Amino acid sequence: MENLLYIAAVIAAVGFLVLCVSMAITLFSVKKTLANVAVTVEHLDSNLQDMTKETALLLHKTNALTEDIQYKSSQLNGLVTSVKGFGDTVNQFNSSMQRITSSVTNEVEKNEDKIAQVVQWSNVVLGIRDQWKERKSLEEAGYYTYKAKQTKQEDSSYQSTL
Repeated sequence: MENLLYIAAVIAAVGFLVLCVSMAITLFSVKKTLANVAVTVEHLDSNLQDMTKETALLLHKTNALTEDIQYKSSQLNGLVTSVKGFGDTVNQFNSSMQRITSSVTNEVEKNEDKIAQVVQWSNVVLGIRDQWKERKSLEEAGYYTYKAKQTKQEDSSYQSTL
């Protein structure tokens, strides 16, 4: 039984040795991993600092752009108000023109007969004026109508008797 006890102690010692060796291998592996993590964290820290600087610059540019947009928007509000006023004026002008047009149309319809008479009389007057001008130009050129010639002869015979 004593032998059994020695065999058990040897098995326990071998088991403990295997456990220690595997723990040592695991610890070395963890040590390498932690060294890689430390290097990565150092790179990450420098990258993070660079990103922080870029983010701060981007934030400043964004703030400046926001202020510029607000300033231009406030200036644009005045233009929009002016354009709205111009549009209102154009609408009022259109309404006025529609009222005037409908008023003129109504008056023309009411006075249609009078307008037709005025047009007829104006045509008669223009015709008389054209005939008068034509007769005057013919007389200036030396052509006389029969009555005008007769009147001229009578005038000349009357003058000769005097």
